[in-house]
Amino acid sequence: MLSQASRQLAGDHVALDELLKQLQTAVDAGDIKAIYARLDFFWARLAVHIRAEHLHLFPAVINGLSNLTDDRTLNAPTLNEGQLAIGRLRVDHDFFMHAIAQAVGILRDLLQATDCFAVDDGIRTVRDAVLEVENRLISHDELEENQIYRWVKTILNEQEQADLATRINAELAKRPPRFSPEAWSNR
Repeated sequence: MLSQASRQLAGDHVALDELLKQLQTAVDAGDIKAIYARLDFFWARLAVHIRAEHLHLFPAVINGLSNLTDDRTLNAPTLNEGQLAIGRLRVDHDFFMHAIAQAVGILRDLLQATDCFAVDDGIRTVRDAVLEVENRLISHDELEENQIYRWVKTILNEQEQADLATRINAELAKRPPRFSPEAWSNR
């Protein structure tokens, strides 16, 4: 059973997966404007998700592991295990943000390009980057959902879990100004 905060984040994984499918459809169609719009939106949504984890989830987990009492240590990882898992997730987050930023940069250039070969090559590069992100997201999300998210219920008391859920919810509601609330929830 997952805590409310963990369910929010796992639900966000589902929404991000759907956006990734829409992005792949645009890439397959070769429509640069559609690819750019969907990649930009996916990037923004992923950044908000990552920010919620970095600002709220990860510190709560590390703090919770640091302050564990004997009655809650049975099903909990060690502090070192938690730090290692979170360290790996942070490396993944950095990879995702940099890979997508590079792809966005390529697409910005392609929006102005007139050379068909350059466009085809650029789209191929973006397709490869999106595939690499997608493949890495599979193991990344699995680690989050099967370890970090489950640990919340084990290491935090009910009030701490409720506070974390409130903070996660507030963070996930924040969005870049270029995306309206309607676009955010309907894409």
